[in-house]
Amino acid sequence: MATDATTFPEGDAEAELNPGQNKSLQVDPVSSEIASDKIQKNLERIENAKAKRDATQTLKKTIIISAVIVAVAGAAFAITKKMKEK
Repeated sequence: MATDATTFPEGDAEAELNPGQNKSLQVDPVSSEIASDKIQKNLERIENAKAKRDATQTLKKTIIISAVIVAVAGAAFAITKKMKEK
């Protein structure tokens, strides 16, 4: 039959029936650990996504700025060439 190690622990009827009077916080350590692991994984995933997005934005910004500089230099060169022809 059942031994002491396998029996279900007794509940505290007074604490269960009057939760407002129970001032001690009872946390299930396994559930708490699982929840904090999930939160940590989500934070890491968000940070990795943000870092990747920041790198992509920096690359896009660099390419656009370079294109604008090349366009301005090309326009200045074309204007200078037209001025010399006249």
